[in-house]
Amino acid sequence: MTARRLRASLKGWGGVGAMALALVVTAVFALSLPLNSAHGEGSTGTGGQGVARGIQAKAAACTDPQDQSPAPSADESGKTIAAIKQRGYLSVGVDQNSYRWGYRDPNNTAKSSDLEGFDIDLVHEIAKEILGDPKAVRFRAVPTNQRIPAIKSGKVDMVVRTMTITCTRLKEVAFSAPYFLTGQQVLAPKTSDITGYDKSLAGKRICSAAGSTAHDRLSADKKAGTLASSTDITTTVPNQLDCLVRLQLGQVDAVVTDGALAASQAAQDPTVELKGKTFTDDYYGVAMKLGADDLVRRVNQVLVDYRKSGGWQASYTKWLSATLKADSPSETPPTAHYK
Repeated sequence: MTARRLRASLKGWGGVGAMALALVVTAVFALSLPLNSAHGEGSTGTGGQGVARGIQAKAAACTDPQDQSPAPSADESGKTIAAIKQRGYLSVGVDQNSYRWGYRDPNNTAKSSDLEGFDIDLVHEIAKEILGDPKAVRFRAVPTNQRIPAIKSGKVDMVVRTMTITCTRLKEVAFSAPYFLTGQQVLAPKTSDITGYDKSLAGKRICSAAGSTAHDRLSADKKAGTLASSTDITTTVPNQLDCLVRLQLGQVDAVVTDGALAASQAAQDPTVELKGKTFTDDYYGVAMKLGADDLVRRVNQVLVDYRKSGGWQASYTKWLSATLKADSPSETPPTAHYK
């Protein structure tokens, strides 16, 4: 990619593309440090066009992982919630680089220090319901590949960071019922001859985030032979936004990621676009520690109330409706089923 095209690409989002590039330079440091908030410290191939839709990383004994969460409850007498209440705040792993999901708007100088976006709205709702204060949160920036370690180590109470519920992950963390439905999709330059998750990926360099469902799918399809042997999937990054910068720099030919995230990235850079349709069904959930059933049930109740009150829809309209098509499967919250 020429320097002229890169400058045009970065200019396309009124400076936020430049912010993305700057964030990548500092990502190794910034994303491992706590963030400040109001209450202290604060994130595929030649199967042809007929590649089957499905949920990634299915284990033999697990089906429909999005339906494995316990029934909602407003009971707050459990030990996990009691410890949170005694502490006085939620510790939550989030993203600070995903446009309209969890990010800092550089054009909003009045609130430049505040995280905002669809996932951030949900965090504030959970804090309000459990602690009576939507600002009783300490956000911690967590890279994509550190989401599960952050939960298992106790660094955070939960992760709200566009995290797909999968059978493999259910062995390591607990999930709430799903709060968002999306699917994997291909993002590439508008001028590219890539047409989607199909044979046009042959010979192309693909970027995905380490530890992501996109990377799992790419690896599985490569092993199964449904992804062209000439497709290079070796480029992985700690954070999904880093893939957009790699694409802008011409270091890769396409990005595979969740369609909702890809749509937001296309809004950041008008020289790229979504290619083809989503080819999986991915459900985002709030991830918590195994055994913290009281907290999982309480979060599920928050999600029930959030949908009923119209809060979910209001947040979707504010942050995501502009980048997702009117017929998107994401435009309404997914129906919850419990184990």
